[in-house]
Amino acid sequence: MADLHDPPLPWSTRLWFAFACFFRVLFDPRFAARAWQAREAAAALPPAERAEPQKLERARKSGAAPAPEAVESEPAPAPAPAPGVSSALQLLSLLQREGRLVDFLEQDIASFGDADVGVAARMVHEGCRKALRSHAKLAPVRREEEGAKVTLESGYNPSEIKLIGNVSGSAPYRGALRHRGWRVDELSLPTPVAGHDARILAPAEVEL
Repeated sequence: MADLHDPPLPWSTRLWFAFACFFRVLFDPRFAARAWQAREAAAALPPAERAEPQKLERARKSGAAPAPEAVESEPAPAPAPAPGVSSALQLLSLLQREGRLVDFLEQDIASFGDADVGVAARMVHEGCRKALRSHAKLAPVRREEEGAKVTLESGYNPSEIKLIGNVSGSAPYRGALRHRGWRVDELSLPTPVAGHDARILAPAEVEL
C-alpha cells in the first residue's frame, strides 16, 4: 500500500501509466482480474495493525521503552515489477499505421466543421477497424441483444459484468442489458525485429 506521504506522480507519468493499464486490462484477462481485486480491496488496516501505532505513541509519551515486538517490523516487500507495455505500444502503432489514430487524436479539431470531422473519423474508423480485426479476435461478453432483460445470479464474474444505475442489495440482480461488452479471444501481434523501439509509434518522414 502506498504511503500517504509519497510524492505525487507527475502528469506525464500518470498519463502514460493510465494508457498502459488501459490496454493491459483490455487484452490481459489475468491482469484485469488482479486490478479488479485491488480496486475492491479495503482501504483500512486490520484492527491489530491499527493498534500498533497507538501503542507506540502511548509508550513514547510515558517515557517507557516499547516492547521489542512493538518496534520490530517485517522488511518491506520488494516492489512489483512494472507491467510490460510493449504489446500495448505495438497495438497502438498498428492503429496509427492503418488508421492514423494518433494523428487524429492529437489534431485540434475544435475549428473544423462537422462535415470535415465526419470525413476524417470515417477514414480513421476504417483503418483502425482493419488493424484491429487483422490482429485480434473479439467476441461480445453477453450474447443477448442490447435492451434485453437479464438476470445475474450469485457468483457472477464482476470482471465481465459491470452494474450501473440503482445498485443495491445482493444477487440475483435483474435488469436490462445496456452494453454487451467485449472480450479478446485471440491476439496475434507481429514479432518485433531486433533493435525495434516500441516507443516509436510512427517514424518521422522526410521527403527528399
